[in-house]
Amino acid sequence: MKIAILSCFYPYRGGISQFNACLSGELGKNHTVRAFNFRRQYPEFLFPGKTQYVTDDDNAVPVESTSLLDTANPFSYVTTYRAIREWGPDLVITRYWMSWFAPSLGFVTRRLRRDGCKVISILDNVIPHEPRPFDTPLTKYFLKGSDGFVTMCRAVADDLRRLAPDAEYTVIPHPLYEHFGDRIPKEEARKRLGVETGCHTILFFGLIREYKGLDILLEAFSGLPDSYRLIIAGEPYGSFDRYKEIIGRIPDNGRIHLFLRYINDAEVSTFFSASDVVVLPYRSATQSGISSISYHFEVPMIVTDTGGLRETIGDRGTGLVTDECTPEAIRSCIEEYFGDPSIQDACTGNIKKEKERLSWREFCRKLLEFADKI
Repeated sequence: MKIAILSCFYPYRGGISQFNACLSGELGKNHTVRAFNFRRQYPEFLFPGKTQYVTDDDNAVPVESTSLLDTANPFSYVTTYRAIREWGPDLVITRYWMSWFAPSLGFVTRRLRRDGCKVISILDNVIPHEPRPFDTPLTKYFLKGSDGFVTMCRAVADDLRRLAPDAEYTVIPHPLYEHFGDRIPKEEARKRLGVETGCHTILFFGLIREYKGLDILLEAFSGLPDSYRLIIAGEPYGSFDRYKEIIGRIPDNGRIHLFLRYINDAEVSTFFSASDVVVLPYRSATQSGISSISYHFEVPMIVTDTGGLRETIGDRGTGLVTDECTPEAIRSCIEEYFGDPSIQDACTGNIKKEKERLSWREFCRKLLEFADKI
């Protein structure tokens, strides 16, 4: 089968690009796969981080792709559509996570579908974490370009049904990232990061955005005793001043270790190996790519009860779920986790079971089975 994947690939960095590289690699074992990339994903003035692209120290594996689609240039929509049509795929797979991409991706997929090409869209989000009034009409435009949809949790499937009640879809859990290497000894990892050994160490990892609730975690951490340490590792999208103000009010705030930058692939193992638990204090969520990294390194999680986090973590026994998205609830969960060693043992055991279930091979098998049925 000839499969075209239209999304972002190397040299773009981040979780979407990493996911697409893994997807392309697994599908390519048994099919002819071609990656169609963005020529420009966002105009620079709209991108809140430092760079959209891999840097020399990222150690990202290059993926061969054809870079055509410029989201801000409608002429490129036509060029991309024609290039994919001329290659003649049996199946086109695309990704959707925010409405900025609806005009460009929707233009291409609607025309490919009209030409008789089957189109499957993997939906990271249907309703964005930080919604705006124009999201719904743009998303509806995009959705009409696909024959079927893959979501990675029930929460996104529910959002899809609200906008497109008759949509064909399937839910396939987010597979595990395996390209970050192995765990290293905890003492060695903490030494690299300058974190004391013998302490209860919490990790907040990934891009720092308002909906991810770092401020809630900081308020929770302020009430924990000296035996706790907090690692914050990720690039702020926007100003960090709000969080800096909270940190300034926390007694003994030297217990908070800040790594405010994009964490390249080669460093990820160090952060997760140094940690006892990962906390996702999200105000809103669908699924989380961070949970897939946690699974890979067998680090349990504490999450808020939002989106698909209970489904993918609490219901699987791989972490604890807070009753409320408040500092008090998160602090209580952290204290419960460290207060009972059997919780960590049980969560780690369940993560090992999940690692057998959440393979890329299984994800691709289910995706193609779904595509065959529609």
